[in-house]
Amino acid sequence: MSTASTPTATDWWREAVFYQVYIRSFADGGDDGVGDLAGLRARLPELVALGVDALWINPFFPSPMADHGYDVSDPRDVEPVFGDLAEFDALLAEAHGHGIRVTIDLVPNHTSDQRDWFVQALADGPGSPARARYVFRDGTGPDGAEPPNNWPSIFGGPAWTRVPDGQWYLHLFAPEQPDLDFTHPEVLEDLAQTLRFWLARGVDGFRIDVAHGMVKADGLPDVDFDEAGLFDDHGPTDPRLDVDGVHDVHRMIRRVLDEHPGAMTVGEVWVADDERLARYLRPDELHSAFNFRLLTADWDVEELRDAVVHSLASVAGTPAPPCWVLSNHDRPRHVTRYGDGELGTRRARAAALLQLALPGMAFVYNGDELGMPDVDLPDEALTDPVWTRSGHTERGRDACRIPVPWSGDAPPYGFTAGTTTWLPMPEGWAGLTVAAQAADPDSVLSLYRAALQLRRTPLASGDVHWLTAPEGCLALRRDGGLVLWLNLSGAPVALPEGRLVLASAPVVEGLLPHDAAAWLEG
Repeated sequence: MSTASTPTATDWWREAVFYQVYIRSFADGGDDGVGDLAGLRARLPELVALGVDALWINPFFPSPMADHGYDVSDPRDVEPVFGDLAEFDALLAEAHGHGIRVTIDLVPNHTSDQRDWFVQALADGPGSPARARYVFRDGTGPDGAEPPNNWPSIFGGPAWTRVPDGQWYLHLFAPEQPDLDFTHPEVLEDLAQTLRFWLARGVDGFRIDVAHGMVKADGLPDVDFDEAGLFDDHGPTDPRLDVDGVHDVHRMIRRVLDEHPGAMTVGEVWVADDERLARYLRPDELHSAFNFRLLTADWDVEELRDAVVHSLASVAGTPAPPCWVLSNHDRPRHVTRYGDGELGTRRARAAALLQLALPGMAFVYNGDELGMPDVDLPDEALTDPVWTRSGHTERGRDACRIPVPWSGDAPPYGFTAGTTTWLPMPEGWAGLTVAAQAADPDSVLSLYRAALQLRRTPLASGDVHWLTAPEGCLALRRDGGLVLWLNLSGAPVALPEGRLVLASAPVVEGLLPHDAAAWLEG
């Protein structure tokens, strides 16, 4: 199966391992219990030791934090709780000095309701130029008291909020996140200005939030969402997402990126099939896009193989490389998805060797390299707007956003100089800390460090070729000679001939245990 060409200075990202920094939860450079840019700067040597090639930093822009930074009030500055532009510039320079590229989040679909544009839109009223930048509509029913259509918010509840003058505005997410109207030229011009602002500072690229959003179906038609099943699977018939006009927005973004050779984009694109994803990866659109099939696959050999096959197929006719992810800030961590505790950790170790054996880009969410699980928080600790928007029926994403434990035997495990953290850290994580795992050659961290070092060698290069394997096992070979075996058969299996270079669990007398993976040179 053909994959991307050998990286050059301008396509460094094709085989890169990106480390996702959920900035609030990575490291606090002060004592307020919230991660920040200073904390990230201080921990850069740890990321050099880990062996990552690039960072993706979640939003650190000015924000009222209704959705922890994804409600942006100024896309061209730094939220004071995280630092300032000088701190960001210093971080960028130091990361580059370590040979680590820096990509940042771009949140184009919506703004904060406290952005100057939206404040002006409310003040200027219906029909004003300021209001035209957003999706305002008159209501339906008597006195316009009903929403313009029946669209639900992705966070729960209706996607419309009424303002005092009687009009309604669209928000696919929280009411504090009004959607922009991308048919308005000023909206496109502002996005281009944001891109150029950060590119001029030296960033290496952008992760584009809700990259399949931005453009809504003409006429904003009603849809029977329950009957169509669109709450769970946003397909091409969902008028809120993946509308054809969104590709014009990506072409504009690509034109700006092409002014800066070496800068790249990766899109958050949730679509129903391989062909829909491939449309975003045409030569004049996104450089790459997350394929979430590994992230959503159950711990089942057929599902995992199917995820790899489809992910490779989705990019086969495009210039883009595959892009692999197991966890992120929006989804349950894979340790927990795979069974939690010792079982989940054992499977997560094996999954890491699967992910990192594959060609293309790989994203490691902060804490993946420690085997961090989700944490079941008490109701009073929950901060995600999903919890309130769903009427306390969906607990939201806080469980996968717990701060990273660095050292020590008790909370806050070296995360902050203070005593508390923005989300509470549990007892019993002494063995999970970076300090404890760095000293243990059998730890999850040591496994990641070894895998990332090997991934940089010619061994892990070239196309994927499937190998014959026993029932319940998955085996593949890269052109460079790396052979991956993944055993989900329920019993130990004999590994083939070849030098064992890495394994997620002890291999005794040539037998790979159940729920384990191995890399061989063959």
